[in-house]
Amino acid sequence: MRDLRESISAEMQSACTFHQMRITFIMSILLAVLLNASEPLLYNNRLRPIENASPLLADHPNWVEPIRETNRFEAAAIINDANADLHVRAWRWSYNARGIIEMPNHLRARHTAVIMVHPWGIDDGQGWETPEPAGVCSFCAPEKNHLAAKHTREVIAPFHASLRGKFAAVLHSLPGNADPIRAKAYRTLDHTPTEAERLTANAQLRAALQTFDYSGESLPKTLRLDQSTPVASYFQQFPGLDASARFNNAGFWQLPIPLTVNVQPAVDDIVIFDGEGYTKLRDWLKAQQIRHILLTGYATDLCFANTCAGYVNLSRDFNVFLVGDATLATFPAHTTPSVATSAHIASASLNQLITQVSWITCER
Repeated sequence: MRDLRESISAEMQSACTFHQMRITFIMSILLAVLLNASEPLLYNNRLRPIENASPLLADHPNWVEPIRETNRFEAAAIINDANADLHVRAWRWSYNARGIIEMPNHLRARHTAVIMVHPWGIDDGQGWETPEPAGVCSFCAPEKNHLAAKHTREVIAPFHASLRGKFAAVLHSLPGNADPIRAKAYRTLDHTPTEAERLTANAQLRAALQTFDYSGESLPKTLRLDQSTPVASYFQQFPGLDASARFNNAGFWQLPIPLTVNVQPAVDDIVIFDGEGYTKLRDWLKAQQIRHILLTGYATDLCFANTCAGYVNLSRDFNVFLVGDATLATFPAHTTPSVATSAHIASASLNQLITQVSWITCER
């Protein structure tokens, strides 16, 4: 009996030793992988002057004022994916370098997504209209919304169409939460609706939008101004932008904001909702093994930067390229968005990479 116990004990010790060896071996492999993944890339930051360079963002000067800085440099690629099939030239501005730095980038299309920020379906025939006589929405006036819609049709829609089926996903962000109507009118991160669900939801969407009363108050005819600070009092009572129920009517911002028809979305396009938060979007993109983002949409100075799918969020976790001619800034006191868009893109280029439609080529 004693010999049997000793034999069993020896076998157990041997098994434990073998098990420990296996664990140690696996842990060493994992550690090596982690160390290799976290090992920084050695980037050669040599800047070579570019002579006689053409203006940037010059393909659509009616939408974006070309950037004519002449102090330009060429740098090495930042991204060199294995088996790259997507080539994205980009630039940024550096005060310290005293100029614009341009570099090629070589990406994998299947690790890349296109995201469009806030393509609101306002004044596009679906029923969601700018309230009259003084309501404001999106670019804040019907004629400005129509101008943005033209930009969508001329620049963004063809760009997206050229990429569908080549990239991992095309996504569009909208305000609010995934309400019961829009969650079935569009494909979302959680659900791909059937054709029957889409038809029913689209009918409900049109009914909700077309039955709303798009009327608000008129501009005030008199104001009671404080005698000591009449200027401050004036703007408190009559601000430059008031999108409240006063001018837009109660319930306007609770309507299911539709995706604009001008972007010509495909059934596989995905709609994401600001109200669900950036974390959900980030986790979904990572689960799809998406590393790179081409960002389009509106408005360059506001939503494009600071909403759920804006570059402030995305650039923390992904390689983001702002498509500089596939966005428009709001343009108060101007009849064209070109100067405002150029200015805001140039400002963003301090900490973001900027590309343009003609600089993006895909081999697939």
